[in-house]
Amino acid sequence: MNKTSETTLSQVLANVFLDIIFFPFWWYSFGLIKTIKKLGIFLADREKSLALFIWVKNIFIPMYGQRDITGILISFFVRLSQIIFRALIMFFWILFAFVSLSLWLILPILIVYEIIQQLL
Repeated sequence: MNKTSETTLSQVLANVFLDIIFFPFWWYSFGLIKTIKKLGIFLADREKSLALFIWVKNIFIPMYGQRDITGILISFFVRLSQIIFRALIMFFWILFAFVSLSLWLILPILIVYEIIQQLL
């Protein structure tokens, strides 16, 4: 090996070592913030696809413009059932996001623990 390749190899190894050392700091700072933002966008997209707040906003507005008592009652109960069903689906997505964030926080600790267990 010549001098240039030894210098390049030492630089590469130094960069790899620094990346390994910096990784936990990135994971629990910048990576965590990025993950929380992406989960927020994910939940906003799920809410838009369910249109839950639109259903809640229009719960007392009669469907199809029927302003008689029967039309108002039918519209109210149909919308109420839709709100309950869509809220349950939204709850599932919130739970999914919470579990994903929890896994993000626990995963490096679990991996280090498993590596230590294998070495012992």
